[in-house]
Amino acid sequence: MFSRFEWTMALRYLRARRQEGFISVIATFSFLGIGLGVATLIIVMSVMNGFRAELLDRILGLNGHYEVRAPAEEPLVDFGNVVARLADIPEVVRVTPIVEGQVMASGKAASGALVRGISPNQLAALDVISTGIIDGSLDDFGNDNSIVIGYRLARTLGVAAGDKVKLISAQGTPTAFGTMPRVKTFDVVGLFDTGMYEYDSGYIYMSLNAAQNYFRLGDGVTALEVFATDPDTALAIRSEVINAVNIRAFIYDWQQSRASFFNALEVERNVMFLILTLIILVAAFNIISSLIMLVKDKGRDIAILRTMGATRGMIMRVFFIAGASIGVVGTLFGFLLGLGFCMNIDKIKGLIEGITGAELFSAEIYFLSHLPAKIDAAEVTTVVVMALVISLLATIYPSWRAARLDPVEALRYE
Repeated sequence: MFSRFEWTMALRYLRARRQEGFISVIATFSFLGIGLGVATLIIVMSVMNGFRAELLDRILGLNGHYEVRAPAEEPLVDFGNVVARLADIPEVVRVTPIVEGQVMASGKAASGALVRGISPNQLAALDVISTGIIDGSLDDFGNDNSIVIGYRLARTLGVAAGDKVKLISAQGTPTAFGTMPRVKTFDVVGLFDTGMYEYDSGYIYMSLNAAQNYFRLGDGVTALEVFATDPDTALAIRSEVINAVNIRAFIYDWQQSRASFFNALEVERNVMFLILTLIILVAAFNIISSLIMLVKDKGRDIAILRTMGATRGMIMRVFFIAGASIGVVGTLFGFLLGLGFCMNIDKIKGLIEGITGAELFSAEIYFLSHLPAKIDAAEVTTVVVMALVISLLATIYPSWRAARLDPVEALRYE
């Protein structure tokens, strides 16, 4: 398609000589603009994907894909048949009865917390908790006086595994002198680290029986959590879940319960893609300007080539190769830079934090305690193809202008 002569001339024009240094500088900045634009787009999209996937895994790993919740102030009773029917759905992995309630936890200090009552075998099935125990163990979890708490909450309370924590519930016992808060002391048998600030700083797990006794629910529970094989499958079985629940209750899927959160992530992701695409467009305009200046500077050379027999198509291909080379090499550079950054993002984050002495990714703000990156091959391919197409389109007008140059006008005053 392109002859050796055309490649030689195009690459020769890209090499700087002293009098052509300014044009070469513009071409270099165009190359860097394309490369950094592609790399930034790959990095941002990968971090957004990783952030969403990590949050989804951790949130759904604790809360389930469906929640069958009792009406306010009314526990779910006689729920055994509902659990059996839900478990019969092929896509459902397990159904977990839970008891939830808010308390004030008191150790050496005090803090608000959310108590979740769950059976020991169901807690062990939560990989986020069972694999995240950093102090103590789940072996002693199950008796009426044992609890497992988040390590950040333990740090706030000033306790560790083996210590005691007093839980105070506002739903106390009515007496002649008013309502007395319900107070009970529990043994901390383990601390967990889920990697999410919200859970590590505010969750307390106790056995289902202990929670039912503490909140005085009898044999009732506050909710049933339904775990499916994956989030997409869970949404597809909504009608089956609704049909299986024949008691008075509210049913929420994971999208409904966290709709505002995940919708905000999706909007932010799309806006970031649009904004960062403009960086590549700006770099493409730099390619156009550098090629137009190159055509202006090489007008005499083009005229001589035309008089020696070069066709307009040959001249157009020479400058097309020159501009496309900047775009293709810049895109390849950005592709490799973006992938390298994503694969070593935690090391780079640690290096920058060590140099600046500032925390770049605070868990209190971003929910996660580390910076995730998930490279999506389809998205990376889209970014690379888009950058190549924009770069190639940017070379068409300057190349056409070079081919249209009149050799007589170019050599008239030489």
